[in-house]
Amino acid sequence: MSRTLTVVSHAATAATRLAAFPDDEPVERPDIDGSVSADTAVRGPESRCAQTAAALGLSAESDDRLRDCDFGRWRGRTLDEVAAAEPDAMALWLTDPAAAPHGGESLLELLDRVGSWLDAPPEGRRTAAVTHPAVVKAMIVHALGAEPSAFWRIDIAPLSRTILRGGPGRWTLRWLTAESSR
Repeated sequence: MSRTLTVVSHAATAATRLAAFPDDEPVERPDIDGSVSADTAVRGPESRCAQTAAALGLSAESDDRLRDCDFGRWRGRTLDEVAAAEPDAMALWLTDPAAAPHGGESLLELLDRVGSWLDAPPEGRRTAAVTHPAVVKAMIVHALGAEPSAFWRIDIAPLSRTILRGGPGRWTLRWLTAESSR
């Protein structure tokens, strides 16, 4: 059975605006315009995903496999702060997909977790998932069968939608759209 998966990146947060590694901060603007039509809806467990899903009119079930990447001790710090304080650790993290110098989850671990979810998505022909930019990027890398380094070449905006069609092992990227172009 061919499925359509609409993946929505959560609304902007203070961490998004500051280019910081996220913690579980709320969305900045909970009054989101638009809706998503789906048979099944799931979301990451964080409050920013719950708030975004609710604002989109989705009664989405929390799924821990859609949680954000665990950035360990870097949570809440900006990218610039970490790069200045730990330049070697930052360089390692950006070049070695198995590295987790922050004490959290490596890129390979994130890709494996998200790939296993994508290979066993919830039942339904049309599924909506509200999650995080890192998780959306991991889905795209997995769907395309791309190398882990492709993760760093994808930019996912708040409230953007990524449409995948197909099913386990045969996903096709249909399109990406930013909030402003909907």
